[in-house]
Amino acid sequence: MQSNLATSPRPFVGTPAASSRRRNLALFSNFYRRELTNRYLGSATGFAWALLHPLALLAVYHFVFTQVFRTRGFGDQSFLLFVAVALWPWLAAQEGLQRATVSLGSYAGLIRKVAFPHELVVYASVAATFTLHFVGYVAVLVVLALFGEPVRFQGFFLAVPVWVLVAIATTGLALCFSALQVFIRDVEHVLMPVLMILMYLTPILYPLSLVPDRLRPWVAANPFAWVVDRLRAALLDGQLALHWHDLVAVAAAAALFVLGRWMFLRLSPHFEDFV
Repeated sequence: MQSNLATSPRPFVGTPAASSRRRNLALFSNFYRRELTNRYLGSATGFAWALLHPLALLAVYHFVFTQVFRTRGFGDQSFLLFVAVALWPWLAAQEGLQRATVSLGSYAGLIRKVAFPHELVVYASVAATFTLHFVGYVAVLVVLALFGEPVRFQGFFLAVPVWVLVAIATTGLALCFSALQVFIRDVEHVLMPVLMILMYLTPILYPLSLVPDRLRPWVAANPFAWVVDRLRAALLDGQLALHWHDLVAVAAAAALFVLGRWMFLRLSPHFEDFV
């Protein structure tokens, strides 16, 4: 009896559920590393361009809006800091959504041959994109601070959760669009101009105060306008107080993820025939 007790297995270890979770985690890790390596770290130019592209955009915007249009209304902050705080999370959401939308096609052979949760591919694509852009975001803010820009780094206590909410909402949309892309190949082509239009309808390159009064409520209703406002309040003004609309943002991000995942799981069993 003593021998049987000593050699009996521990409860719940090696259960099918636990084994499945470990397998899915390992798959996600492999997909995540592949996204980083193949798309960003696989070559010097790929890694450099991923970091230099936002900087080049920031430089162009700085020239156009300060030297050509001579835009004012940025308060005590420079245009560079005002835009940088909001530009990087938008680029992360935009690129993450675009890459994740077409990500299933990159794994078409695996999807046809191996049974695994297809959503892991989308998660890995979004996670890799946000990882790189967040690293670039921190680096740019540190450099701007070293050059004398008034970055309130205590605002990171609020900025990081905002980034997490953006990633969750982006993942929900990516799940929806990537599933549709399998059956409707034009989704990726429609997505790019729509995102470009939305960027200019979001107060990233200009303060909301410059928008005419009759149009201001419509621009402020853009969900990403909340992201811009909270990041600027945290990192430019050092405001860490929470507001009721923060709870609305959390609920909206969660709802986008749940609805996107529900749609993805409904369509996922048919991917093998169309991917």
